[in-house]
Amino acid sequence: MNFAIPLHVLSVVIWVGGMFFAHMALRPAALETLEPPLRLRLWTGVFGRFFPWVWVCIVLILASGLWMIFSVYGGMGGLALHVHLMFGMGLIMMLVFFYIYFAPWAALKKATSREDWPAGGQALAGIRKLVTFNLVLGILTVIVSTGGVYWNLGALLE
Repeated sequence: MNFAIPLHVLSVVIWVGGMFFAHMALRPAALETLEPPLRLRLWTGVFGRFFPWVWVCIVLILASGLWMIFSVYGGMGGLALHVHLMFGMGLIMMLVFFYIYFAPWAALKKATSREDWPAGGQALAGIRKLVTFNLVLGILTVIVSTGGVYWNLGALLE
């Protein structure tokens, strides 16, 4: 646990923090200062550098989380409700990322390389919506995972 929890939390911080930065700081700055072709090239480069980190984070989150579940808590049956919620929300976030990576980001790279700016803009808009969803879900997951132990969520089911 001394190694798994910090690794787990650090991976979440990198992923969710990266989405927060991109959505709340980089996106508005890019919209204010860059024309669409430059903006699309910027985002292609940003995602090309950020997405490998997300893959690493997903592997580390799953590995550390599953290790804790099965080595420390004895399996899924020994988990509190907030941990089940965290696990499920995290899996949804991962599935959304997989879709982003293999569909709209692939389309953005292709459109940018062809200089098809309308198609690139459409792909980027799709990524933005999905990242917004994942960012909100990520923040909620952090809230549930850190606060859930104090809320006695299991009592709600009784």
